[in-house]
Amino acid sequence: MPKTPTSSVLDQRERRAVFSLAGIFGLRLLGLFLVLPVFSVYAHSLKGAADHPALIGIALGAYGLTQAIFQIPFGKLSDRIGRKPVIALGLLIFAAGSVVAAVATSVDGLLIGRIIQGAGAVAAAIIALTADLVREERWTKAMAIIGITIGVSFSISLVLSAPLAHLIGVSGIFWATAVLSLLAIAVLYLIIPSVPAKFHRDAELNPAMLSQVLKDPNLRRLDFGIFALHTGLTSIFVVLPLVLVDPAHPILPLSAQWELYLPIMLLSFLFMIPLIAVGEAKRKLKEVFRLFDILSG
Repeated sequence: MPKTPTSSVLDQRERRAVFSLAGIFGLRLLGLFLVLPVFSVYAHSLKGAADHPALIGIALGAYGLTQAIFQIPFGKLSDRIGRKPVIALGLLIFAAGSVVAAVATSVDGLLIGRIIQGAGAVAAAIIALTADLVREERWTKAMAIIGITIGVSFSISLVLSAPLAHLIGVSGIFWATAVLSLLAIAVLYLIIPSVPAKFHRDAELNPAMLSQVLKDPNLRRLDFGIFALHTGLTSIFVVLPLVLVDPAHPILPLSAQWELYLPIMLLSFLFMIPLIAVGEAKRKLKEVFRLFDILSG
């Protein structure tokens, strides 16, 4: 039976665009996630870390703070001058921050590098470009592909992080992150088609609705939940690797910590994917969120 115009199946052009944009997300986030399991142990070896240990946690989380600050300005700029130039600029800033972090010899230098990395906030522009390239009825499927790519990048990074750090060092991971960012720019211009920027209500900021969104109690609760989730995740990677390699009571060497992370990630995917599929099909995502909240509590 021929597909109707409202089919949710991506056509060839849309598939190419979505998988390429997901690849940009994946390349960028792979470089970012690779440092998470080894960051705190590495940072403790830098100058100034012993005197100001709190800077280690701040350096790890600084990326998220500057990304939050610059996300909306980058998205609005992409409306004015086009998606590709803004995405390329953000990736260049991210690469520059990676280089600063790679050459840092002190925890202060590492903090500066992480701040610069976060300033390359291109997620909003990438999502807007996805909306430009994909028809509205296929938007959910496109975002699902990007979301899966992010999850896979995170899982791969947890497994590869320690062995890669042992092979090329944490500074080498930051150099590799810069290279991956430049590769993402090549994908952006060589594979992804250019289209005029359009406004998308579901994917972009509408200044007229900003006050309404900020006052919505349901969204505030959801925002706080996401904030708490990311705070907890970041805190785990500040503390857990140090606990596992504590010389007084060693549990797992840094090079073997992937053996702990891998089964946890596999189990999380095993439970998460079926529940999300059921939640989408039955329109019960709120109930699924509540279940995850109970299980994590």
